[in-house]
Amino acid sequence: MSDVKRTNKRAQKAKETRRRILQAALELFVQDGYGATNLQDVAEKAEVAVQTIYFVFGNKRALLKELVDVTIAGDDEPVATMDRPWYATALAAGTAQDMLRAYVAGTTAVLERVAPIGKVLEAAVASDPEVAALWPQDVDPRYVVQQDAAKALVGKPGARAEVSAEEAADLLYGLLSPELYLLFVHTRGWPGERWERWAFQTLHAQLCSDQGRGGS
Repeated sequence: MSDVKRTNKRAQKAKETRRRILQAALELFVQDGYGATNLQDVAEKAEVAVQTIYFVFGNKRALLKELVDVTIAGDDEPVATMDRPWYATALAAGTAQDMLRAYVAGTTAVLERVAPIGKVLEAAVASDPEVAALWPQDVDPRYVVQQDAAKALVGKPGARAEVSAEEAADLLYGLLSPELYLLFVHTRGWPGERWERWAFQTLHAQLCSDQGRGGS
């Protein structure tokens, strides 16, 4: 076997081990809570040595951060949300309505993944204040994404002329929040399709002009 093949095989094995650890951590953090889960539990579920987790992630806080980041992204590729194909495609739409439809669909897919880990993160911050310091405290990454989307949307045909980019960003930030998604889908039992339809229709009424209201 050539050195290149050996290297590729090792890299693939390391990637699979990393994914297995993250999946085990997700299941245990959701099931038992961040505070009650130790790395030995994760190691046993992932079928790896606990030293492997320390080598790959460093500690439990770092494992949680990686888990949150990967859950938001949907994979372990180092690609930011605003560089993701679904995001770029949505913002490239020709009208405000088409962009909003694609954007709500893409964001809903993210919310479906993030919702379970959201409560875990909230409890983790409550039990370990140092967890909050893992993310920038001076800027909300989720608002930055919504702000960028809002700026694109208000400049498209069919956008309400009287709605500023700032107001549009606030509406996207509030209505497409994990908290609201959890309330409707998890607490009230809405199917994901109903949530997506409601979110689109509600934002459409606020952000799109009468001329741009061609469908629901």
